[in-house]
Amino acid sequence: MALKKTTEVEKNLYEIEFDVDKDTFEAAIEKVYRKEVKKINVPGFRKGKAPRSMIEKMYGKGVFYEDAINEIIPDAYENAIKEADLKVVSRPEFDIVTIDDNGVVLKAKFFVKPTVEIKNYKGIEVDKTVKEVTEEDIAADIDRARQRNSRVVDVTDRAVQDGDIANIDYEGFCDGVAFDGGKAEGYDLSIGSGSFIPGFEEQIIGHNIGEKFDITVTFPTEYHSADLAGKEAIFKISLNAIKFNELPALDDEFVKDVSEFDTVDEYKADIKAKLEKKNEQDADNAVEAQIIDALVEALEADIPAAMFENEAENFVRDYDSRLRMQGLDLNTYCKYTGQTLESMREQFMPMAQRQVKTRLALEKIVELEGIDATAEEVEAEYANLATAYGLEADKVKELVEADAIKSDLCVKKAVDFVKSNAKVKA
Repeated sequence: MALKKTTEVEKNLYEIEFDVDKDTFEAAIEKVYRKEVKKINVPGFRKGKAPRSMIEKMYGKGVFYEDAINEIIPDAYENAIKEADLKVVSRPEFDIVTIDDNGVVLKAKFFVKPTVEIKNYKGIEVDKTVKEVTEEDIAADIDRARQRNSRVVDVTDRAVQDGDIANIDYEGFCDGVAFDGGKAEGYDLSIGSGSFIPGFEEQIIGHNIGEKFDITVTFPTEYHSADLAGKEAIFKISLNAIKFNELPALDDEFVKDVSEFDTVDEYKADIKAKLEKKNEQDADNAVEAQIIDALVEALEADIPAAMFENEAENFVRDYDSRLRMQGLDLNTYCKYTGQTLESMREQFMPMAQRQVKTRLALEKIVELEGIDATAEEVEAEYANLATAYGLEADKVKELVEADAIKSDLCVKKAVDFVKSNAKVKA
């Protein structure tokens, strides 16, 4: 197996021609024959026992060619790519040039990683604004802790108020007809949460336990169900119960229950310190985002669309993985949201374009600045990944190549390099 010719068809689009010698091709044909003969009936022979020559005579000499070519393409193509020293970024398209007793000659066409130029990546001017922690911020954090430690109390002596939990039965009708998904019994609705159609929760306020009443709402025009979007609906409501979350008092006893501190003042001081640290990190992230914006703007490259498409597909697969962790999948998600896989790819495309451009820019900086990662750093990263995923380090090494680890480490160092050389205005 050898590379015969490399041709640049157009910018970043290459075609290679490579051959597979007759012995390798013959071995592949024989392998396919032995696998397929069990399924072939030839008169005069028991099933699965017909000689290859008889099958080829009966069905044609090339009866096993297609499967044999599929058998040899992966290794032959990989070897040809290594010999051509090309960085492929798209799925190849294969064609057969010749096929005979001397072997096979194949062509493959694909896009390659583009040539990249980047200038003015040192001294990028960015603004860093660290948000001040206010008393309101501290109070909001404490309120969230109180909410987490609240207890639900039944209400029997008044009507529903904003902030209550109303337990209701409901059924929705559009044009007098009940619609799918519009009915529930014993549903706990937090009034003011905005979880239902606009106007729904507000019309529960003021009603008392045991009341039966109708409310009228209009579905948003962008509602996921096209049959209901923009239409008026009437919901028949039965109010079964009213509850509310009773918050614990903010005192030293509460502080001792929810933290390692003994007094409210100590607790507030700790919250303030944590919020200050978070605000500092948020400001650093904002600085990095500005730097990435500048690098993307400074990048000069004719990037094949395939790179963006591949990255968008990666985002879709990642989203699918996260959905599966929640017990869903893409098909179910698309069904309930009215989206398609294609619309999701389009939705992810701007992020994919930014990601690809960012990576190309940083990889070029790695090259220009001679940034490297040591063997010790690679080993440390393997250890970090092993801890993060709960795997043995050797298993991680089987799954992720050292070159990929090293490349990622160098890209991270490139980010740090650009940040350290940026002009930050506080």
